[in-house]
Amino acid sequence: MLYIRDWLMHRSFLILLLIVNVIGTIYGYIWYGPQLSETPPIFLPFVPDSPTASLFFVFVLIAWLRHTNWPFIEALAVVTLVKYGIWAVVMNMLVLVVTGQLGFAGWMLVISHGAMAVQALLYAPYYRMSFIHVVVAAIWTLHNDVIDYVFGMMPQYQMLSQYTQQIGYFTFWLSIVSIAVAYIFSRRH
Repeated sequence: MLYIRDWLMHRSFLILLLIVNVIGTIYGYIWYGPQLSETPPIFLPFVPDSPTASLFFVFVLIAWLRHTNWPFIEALAVVTLVKYGIWAVVMNMLVLVVTGQLGFAGWMLVISHGAMAVQALLYAPYYRMSFIHVVVAAIWTLHNDVIDYVFGMMPQYQMLSQYTQQIGYFTFWLSIVSIAVAYIFSRRH
């Protein structure tokens, strides 16, 4: 177990993970480009869910490379990585069920978003967040759900539009589970 811990926090591995997450974040913002061009400015921070989650983790990695912790960012990272990692996997699997197919981009989203959730969990022992940090992340995340499903700013999956209410309900409970995961991690310190 000590070997895995040493490997996960090895400077070279953290730099590699940082590079991968920066590339994924940039790609994510590009993927959201068409939707962002139609988004009212007040909602812009809340629309690109997954790239913002990986951006939070980019800042966590930068902090760790500087031998420090930024607990508010850690809480935002863990909640959003778990939530949007799982959410995108489930939505793409739903696309597969509804349409009977999932192209290369869909499978790439399944793999990359699954990895987002896994990295959030793998790094749990290194977070230094407390209850108040998780509360702030919870407010951000639940507010984002309102922006998405009350104001209609959710990610655009046209082939799933008939399931918007059910997806909104699922998303709310996924937020609660992700917040609970962060809370459990925060109790370790």
